[in-house]
Amino acid sequence: MAKKAKATWNGFSLKPRKEMPEGLWVKCPGCEHMLYKSAVEKNREVCPSCNHHFRIGAGTRIQYLVDEDSFQPISENMVSGDPLDFKFRGTTYKARMKADEKKSGVLEGMQIGKAFIKGRGVVLGVMEPNFLMGSMGAVVGEKFCLAVEKATDESLPLVVVACSGGARMHEGVVSLGQMAKTSTALARFNENKGLFISVLADPTTGGVTASFAMLGDVIIAEPKAQIGFAGPRTIAETIKVELPEGFQTAEFMLEHGFVDMIVDRADLRSEIARLIDYTQK
Repeated sequence: MAKKAKATWNGFSLKPRKEMPEGLWVKCPGCEHMLYKSAVEKNREVCPSCNHHFRIGAGTRIQYLVDEDSFQPISENMVSGDPLDFKFRGTTYKARMKADEKKSGVLEGMQIGKAFIKGRGVVLGVMEPNFLMGSMGAVVGEKFCLAVEKATDESLPLVVVACSGGARMHEGVVSLGQMAKTSTALARFNENKGLFISVLADPTTGGVTASFAMLGDVIIAEPKAQIGFAGPRTIAETIKVELPEGFQTAEFMLEHGFVDMIVDRADLRSEIARLIDYTQK
């Protein structure tokens, strides 16, 4: 068998180039720096250069927020039906849900459960951006209401992290009905003097913004999170005006009174615990 010829350049032998291991680096969408993925993970998925908060899944979010091993899931096996027998461009709703279930490791766009945050008992809801972009259909609406009921029954604060593209188009008017359903549940919760802390992550848009996400007693946003109803391009094309700089960012919303504070991910646990203590004095 003939030997493979060695690569040379100007008479010098060249060593084979070592391939860069996959998944070692990640590009920051904020500053466009190439970062060690491990350094970003150690920093709670936040860029150490520009403080860009990367989008994270519900499981990671729960891990960062709650005391170790304290999360007790509620109704984790609920799955959506297909009320419209929805199909779009050759793909069915059921097939899309199966694909996103495999990608995200969860069955739906929200996880709920009881937990402790720095020793304070809470009912926690966290939206899953890796499952149909955290869109709100019948199951997400039902889970939210179950979380409200649990918080009411046990006199616990309700903490919900929103991260969503809005109402789920695959369920049509059923998904739109969840806006009224979740808002009504919060009205009852408010009548019972319950504390609702709403945390807005990037993005929080559409029907989720137009319902429970903006009804918190305290509304917290992560830095630079997009918060709004329709997208900026849609708004600009509809009203035919140039939108102000930073429109729909968390900072813009804070300046105009739509959110109460902006909190870095690393400080979120402490801030939620402080708010709970303050309201329970």
